[in-house]
Amino acid sequence: MNFFSRKPSNKSEQAAPQQPAAAPIPAAEPASTPITANAPDTKTPVPLIKPSYPLGIPRPGSGSKLPPYVPAAYPLGIGPKKGDPKKAEATKSEPAASEDVELTDGFHLVIDALKLNGIDTIYGLPGIPITDLGRLAQAEGLRVISFRHEQNAGNAAAIAGYLTKKPGICLTVSAPGFLNGLTALANATTNCFPMILISGSSEREIVDLQQGDYEEMDQLAIAKPLCKAAFRVLHAADIGIGIARAIRAAVSGRPGGVYLDLPAKLFAQTMPAAAGKKSLVKVIDPAPAQLPAPHAVQRALDLLKGAKRPLIIFGKGASYAQADEEIRALVEKSGIPFLPMSMAKGLLPDTHPLCAGAARSTVLKESDVVVLIGARLNWLLSHGKGKSWGAPGSKKFIQIDIEPKEMDSNIEIAAPLVGDIGSCVAALVKGIDGGWQAPPADWINTIKKKKEENVAKMAWKLSNNAAPMDFHGALGALRTVIRERPDAILVNEGANTLDLARGVIDMYQPRKRLDVGTWGVMGIGMGFSVAAAIETGKPVLAVEGDSAFGFCGMEVETICRYELPVCVVVFNNDGIYRGTDTDPTGRDPGTTVFVKGARYDKMMEAFGGHGVTVTTPHELKAAVDAAMDSGKPTLINAVIDPAAGTESGRIGNLNPQSVLTKK
Repeated sequence: MNFFSRKPSNKSEQAAPQQPAAAPIPAAEPASTPITANAPDTKTPVPLIKPSYPLGIPRPGSGSKLPPYVPAAYPLGIGPKKGDPKKAEATKSEPAASEDVELTDGFHLVIDALKLNGIDTIYGLPGIPITDLGRLAQAEGLRVISFRHEQNAGNAAAIAGYLTKKPGICLTVSAPGFLNGLTALANATTNCFPMILISGSSEREIVDLQQGDYEEMDQLAIAKPLCKAAFRVLHAADIGIGIARAIRAAVSGRPGGVYLDLPAKLFAQTMPAAAGKKSLVKVIDPAPAQLPAPHAVQRALDLLKGAKRPLIIFGKGASYAQADEEIRALVEKSGIPFLPMSMAKGLLPDTHPLCAGAARSTVLKESDVVVLIGARLNWLLSHGKGKSWGAPGSKKFIQIDIEPKEMDSNIEIAAPLVGDIGSCVAALVKGIDGGWQAPPADWINTIKKKKEENVAKMAWKLSNNAAPMDFHGALGALRTVIRERPDAILVNEGANTLDLARGVIDMYQPRKRLDVGTWGVMGIGMGFSVAAAIETGKPVLAVEGDSAFGFCGMEVETICRYELPVCVVVFNNDGIYRGTDTDPTGRDPGTTVFVKGARYDKMMEAFGGHGVTVTTPHELKAAVDAAMDSGKPTLINAVIDPAAGTESGRIGNLNPQSVLTKK
């Protein structure tokens, strides 16, 4: 008889005559103390003990039948070999009372652990060995969003973490599926998005001996260098603590990606349901406030008080912090101009009088004290040096970051403030008393004048209604859409499509602009769009370059399947950067061109969504309005002049070109 069977396992067992009940087994007996139970068909007492696993011998896994008591002759819980004369005696010794124990298994423990910690959505792609996990999670009330490619599911989980401050969950199969998700995990870690990649994996005893298991790969070792933390769970009783550790690692301190490895055998392991429930862990205060040192706050305030041309730069860390009121109070109480990085746009409206976005070059070069809030001096800010920052040594930096190692990473930080953004900003606001002097009027006026000049230069470009469209004309139409619908979420990727859009399209609310982030990767668009719609319930406008869309475009089927309010606009100029490249040999298409006149809108129609092709800004505006009003999945193929666009957008300096000519 199976120790874990709640009912007889076959008809012959059901028909068998009832045997005398086994004697009760005292639960409080020490594991090493033998007890006895009568065999079901004899009155002969058989000594029983709890199973033990000395000398590092692992517990039985994956579906192994581990009874609460075993014959004393077999302390490892391993029965007699076939043909062993003691086999019958050992079999007779099974306590009948175990039939009444309610069981749980690895599948349900994973689900219960996630639910206990407030996780309600999983993004993933089903397959061996996690297909049933997704089904069961859905049956238990979690929302399970299935994608067409794991990288897109991972991107969805990452941005879900950014939007909610809870770790987004991505669930993948082993080996290749894990590797697909790993790209998104690494990107999440780089961008400081809390995310947990949960992947099924092959059996340890086969992988470790490299014996060629199904999709054999040491996934834990591969993941470790690319994420914030990585864990593997081998026993069902450890699932609760494993998920708790992953959650805390993902959101505490500087957020990031965490990998959780769940071998296939783990899911089928069973244990008493009561013990399983006790093994679960609810994470308490996973991201506690980290208060800045009072002397560090005073040092920063003293530096700001002496500034003649102060500037605040907000990065996406400031947006993630959801300290919106504190940030607004800092700006408006101090009167200091601010420059938002792309995903920090909307923390305060881009139309705010102190927003210096339209005078970026001026404020970077001419400021004397710069406050970095959730922003890093990486390549996106030219590492805090070079000609874009003016004369060497012309400015001092105050940096707010929860990670001490971020300080002085590129240049000297005169006033480091280590702590969480909400606490640090609140401390600065408290220190700005009624006697605080606003920045000099000439600094504010210099910024205002430069903004007005740049806005005037751009105005005529944005009003261009020519056909075929250029980037500015098309973006001018979308700028109006977002101004009229400030609650909509804008997802943006591409080269020229991205670089120009972040300067042209104003944002009015926090966390409404989602884009490629620190790495500048292509292919985040559809994953971000799906998660944004799922997590917020808001309409989504995804503005995609045709090249970027190619990395994730199949997910329009996912958008249609879940009937999400996503409008995708593909800027189609027939190629990467431009659609005019040629092969000098005349043999093949140029390396950066696509099929001429492609109809991306037909992809959406193929899955039941709405597809439109437009050729003018007026048509584009009308089509987007109709899509947003309907809430239906829509793809708009926006025809852009193939000659429009520049090589590598605004970062052409990073794309080396040969200076040699063919002889």
